[in-house]
Amino acid sequence: MRRRTYLRTMALGITGFTGCIKSTGSTTQTSTANIDQGVRIKTIAMNLEVPWGADFHSNGDLYVTERPGRIRRIRPNSNDIVADITDQIAHSGEGGLLGFEFHPENDNLAYTYQTYDSQNGLRNRIVRHRINDEFERERTLLDGIPASSVHNGGRLAIYDDALYVTTGDADNKGQAQDRDSLAGKVLRLTLDGEPHPDNPFDNEVFTYGHRNPQGLAFRDGTLLSTEHGPITDDEINVLDAGNNYGWPTVTGMGDQSDEFTNPIATYTPTIAPGGATFYDGPISQWQGDFFFGTLAGQHLHRVQIENGDVVKQERLLEGEYGRLRTTFIGPDKHLYVTTSNQDGRSAAPAPQDDRVLRLQPA
Repeated sequence: MRRRTYLRTMALGITGFTGCIKSTGSTTQTSTANIDQGVRIKTIAMNLEVPWGADFHSNGDLYVTERPGRIRRIRPNSNDIVADITDQIAHSGEGGLLGFEFHPENDNLAYTYQTYDSQNGLRNRIVRHRINDEFERERTLLDGIPASSVHNGGRLAIYDDALYVTTGDADNKGQAQDRDSLAGKVLRLTLDGEPHPDNPFDNEVFTYGHRNPQGLAFRDGTLLSTEHGPITDDEINVLDAGNNYGWPTVTGMGDQSDEFTNPIATYTPTIAPGGATFYDGPISQWQGDFFFGTLAGQHLHRVQIENGDVVKQERLLEGEYGRLRTTFIGPDKHLYVTTSNQDGRSAAPAPQDDRVLRLQPA
């Protein structure tokens, strides 16, 4: 198992965020910064309702899910609803129409993560859609994922012909340690929905012991996740097949036993990290850095990682756009960020909210 050694806790007293950041490996410095004058922020879509999942089609169109149950296609000067499945979705608390990914080889197929009302109460499922048929369901890949009004996970990511899925503990802590449960896990499936043949437990489970993972990002074959803690200890984790990430037995940094895998960074008080990505675009000072939006923190978080250790962190856009959820890289290599100010947790959404922002060289 991947182990990290806790070296230092550094107290911070910076406007908008007071508390501690714990990181492992080497000393971490965190600062608050305004976006450099060489970076331009452009709104490419507005008047959305809780945008959650996002992916670019091979033709360059951006598709975004809205949590109540709609899929929008965003083009220059247009923002159209291309599918409305609100009657199939249970927009309950944090649940709804969440993650979204296109099939990497068949651009007529897309995947969504959905919360819905079953005969046995709320459940989550993974559905594959036919795009050219108004996003009709082609098949349900996986059903019966435990759901609740909170802690539904919901992030999808595709890498090396495998579909990765984050699931929350569905407000039932014990499920996260049960390897036969789909809750509190990161799952790995084939693109047709079967358990991946390289999974460690002969089922869908890739890693376990998670509370509510919200972001997935790959870099050179290494998978990182962001995860919501309770009152303390949001986490960045490096995910290795079969590893146990501790919840609810351990939050944040645990002991040095081999039972649990420690995060590479934790955040107290919590900032609620969302969707994550690695930057490989034209802004040279950001090359290779790990980015994620924060909901409670209301900033864009930048993390520099060297040799598996967090060495520097920076908070950008702090308080400027409110709650930020999903970050992703477009085919133009620019960094995109969605706001989440229409989710009932923002005191004062702006008239244009919710929005998709693009960060690019000025």
